Amino acid sequence: MARIQYLVIGMTCEHCVASVTEEVSQVPGVEEVDIDLIAGSVAVDGTNLDDMSLRVAITEAGYQVTVLVLA
Repeated sequence: MARIQYLVIGMTCEHCVASVTEEVSQVPGVEEVDIDLIAGSVAVDGTNLDDMSLRVAITEAGYQVTVLVLA
């Protein structure tokens, strides 16, 4: 299993978390989505994760991906 983490601009509440979680969860290969609202981070665990698909999902939820965080 791999983990990809992003910093995201615009998430301010639990509704934001739910929206991002819903969109990202639909991307093939995603097994878990962990969002830290305070840090503005979205961590995605899964197999064969596609960076561009994850970025599109976050954008479709209404938020801006600023940085791919490398572990």
